[in-house]
Amino acid sequence: MKQDLKAICRDIRCDILTSIGHLGVGHIGGCLSVVELLAALYFEEMQIDPADPKKEGRDRFVCSKGHAGPAVYAALAGRGYFDKKELLTLNQGGTDLPSHCDMNRTKGIDMTTGSLGQGFSCAVGVALGSQLAGDNATIYTLIGDGESQEGQIWEAAMFAAAKHLDRLIAFTDYNKLQIDGPVSEVNDIAPLSDKWRAFGWNVIDVANGNDVEEVLSAIRKAKEMRGSGKPTMVILNTVKGCGVKWIEELGPGNHNTNITEEQANEAIAQIRG
Repeated sequence: MKQDLKAICRDIRCDILTSIGHLGVGHIGGCLSVVELLAALYFEEMQIDPADPKKEGRDRFVCSKGHAGPAVYAALAGRGYFDKKELLTLNQGGTDLPSHCDMNRTKGIDMTTGSLGQGFSCAVGVALGSQLAGDNATIYTLIGDGESQEGQIWEAAMFAAAKHLDRLIAFTDYNKLQIDGPVSEVNDIAPLSDKWRAFGWNVIDVANGNDVEEVLSAIRKAKEMRGSGKPTMVILNTVKGCGVKWIEELGPGNHNTNITEEQANEAIAQIRG
């Protein structure tokens, strides 16, 4: 690794906790579970330029799992898109950092998302546009496991395979929990790998999606599959709330969690060791 991605992951986690702790409530569980992915993409693999966020031909990232917006903001701030002080305005009046990503308000956001399933369709559209333009960009997108119960996900998946969008790399945050309980009990999506293969996608399974080296290796393997004629799905087996024990132990209760600044500071101290 060119950079100390583990240190970057710690920084992103702490910035998530700082911003949500300042607000007092937020989607903290699903933000903490995707930190390693964001660190690997924004700090190592994506061809981007914070000084020119709209640069033609850049790689793009679409966070279809919209409630992970605060995690994306923490990564963008760490990468230099805007000052970290702005993280303290999260979801407040007049902010440029709404709870869910808005490309018209936040520097570095490539697509507005929020309604589950729709961001994934947008990512497929972005990938098709990139393919037609021949700009050689790689389009990345993140979906949740609860989100994967949406029919729109599978319509878009079928279309992406039919159009041979092999520069589209998607990730599933498979933390096994959604707001109503375990995904397996609410509406099971298993066997997930087999489903994506049946829809014409390459599939990479990552045993520990909270190990940044495993995630980085999977991204590089997915990039090697560009040219295969198939889009690629990377399934990240993660822990919701990863990195903070008491948040992990909340289970489904950590989907949208009240957290005081004192609790956030204690969690940050735990992460920093």
